[in-house]
Amino acid sequence: MNQQRSTTDFWDTRFAGAEYAYGEQPNQFLQQALGELSPEVAGRALCLAEGEGRNAAFLAELGYAVTAMDQSRVGLEKAQQLAAKRQVTLTTQQADLNDYVPPAESFDVVTMIWVHTPEAVRQKSYAIVKRGLKRGGYFILEGYLPAQATRDTGGPSNPDVMFTLQELQANFADFRFVVGRELTRNVEEGVYHTGVSDVLQVLAVRL
Repeated sequence: MNQQRSTTDFWDTRFAGAEYAYGEQPNQFLQQALGELSPEVAGRALCLAEGEGRNAAFLAELGYAVTAMDQSRVGLEKAQQLAAKRQVTLTTQQADLNDYVPPAESFDVVTMIWVHTPEAVRQKSYAIVKRGLKRGGYFILEGYLPAQATRDTGGPSNPDVMFTLQELQANFADFRFVVGRELTRNVEEGVYHTGVSDVLQVLAVRL
């Protein structure tokens, strides 16, 4: 079994339950970051590795035309169920970060919330963000720092798949960072993110 297939099976299994693995409410930093944007920013949004759709549904409620991309068919089916519950519409696209190519300069907002992958895939995800965002568009990311690997409150156990602010600043040197910070905060999102956590938060504008 190849690595991509194995990863997809893992997420299909995690999302298979009736409950939402990470809850139905949007990520707290995403809500805060969107509050920094002017209302007229609402346009098209792309949510990478979006899972069960909680953040995508929230963006749709704010008036965005949202594409939720994920490798898990099971997760995307639940995203559509959540959208129906919220009475909003989502476009879902099953794809892998290794080979996903978004339409160029098409999105006003691109999100990466808890998208932890090996470095090679992480670099591809950064390329997706740069390709997909319009000039003047916003990139919103929250992810775990390597220190999180020593905690039992959520995220992978391998620090190599975590983020650092230095890495983000190096890879997005042509972006303006409105928010770029490493901090410790309490994260309560479903059954898998439960407690004090070491995180990176980024809100950056493509220049």
